[in-house]
Amino acid sequence: MAGSFADLLPAVMDIAERAGQAALAIYRTDFTTAKKADGTLVTQADRDAETIILTALAELTPDIPVISEECAAAGKLPEIAGDSFWLVDPIDGTREFVNRNDEFSINIGLVSNTAPVLGVLHGPALRVTYAAAGPGSAVRRRGCGSAQAITARATPAEGLVAMVSRSHRRRSRVEDFLAPFTIAERRPMGSALKLGLIAAGEADIYPRVGPTSEWDTAAGHAILDAAGGCLVTLDGEPFTYGKPDFLNPGFVAYGRR
Repeated sequence: MAGSFADLLPAVMDIAERAGQAALAIYRTDFTTAKKADGTLVTQADRDAETIILTALAELTPDIPVISEECAAAGKLPEIAGDSFWLVDPIDGTREFVNRNDEFSINIGLVSNTAPVLGVLHGPALRVTYAAAGPGSAVRRRGCGSAQAITARATPAEGLVAMVSRSHRRRSRVEDFLAPFTIAERRPMGSALKLGLIAAGEADIYPRVGPTSEWDTAAGHAILDAAGGCLVTLDGEPFTYGKPDFLNPGFVAYGRR
């Protein structure tokens, strides 16, 4: 299967964009929200996008299990006894979706042997898609244009552009982490699209000290790795997947170091 990961990428990009179209159809209406058991928000867009993605992945790779946020919230987790599994967040940044600031994404990542090997981040409202499947393969597509190669950048002499979460707290801990660095700009943004900007060489660092799940990070992690960046724990250790309950520790994403 390892040799064919790149062959899957065009189909997964198409799946993400179809899910994005379904999400936008609801985004443009006077939609309602509900709260899940953990207190996080959910909308019909989350459910519709997830249905499209799960159905399409089952057809594309019937032997690879899928771990998806809304299914996980409902207690529906398949076995992942094999080496590979998909991680899906049908709407990453539901709070951004609800606030209508356009900074939400569809995340589809493929993990093999605990590492992310393929990723697609699609921002429907921003009309941008980031994708990759292996070193040197990272691309960005804007609107209906062709995909363009992207790469993470080396540290700028004038200082780093730091991505920070728009809707999450614990900013004092983020500032403590950033204190040793020369920061030229702090740029707030919602969802995993922050990782796409680092992969594209438009930002340099993103520390996250709050809780996340593996479906929040796998797609962007795969893209960042392919673009020459990295995502590690706050202590600089490798960041792996298939952890208990699919919960992540704190992490930091870097461009080229």
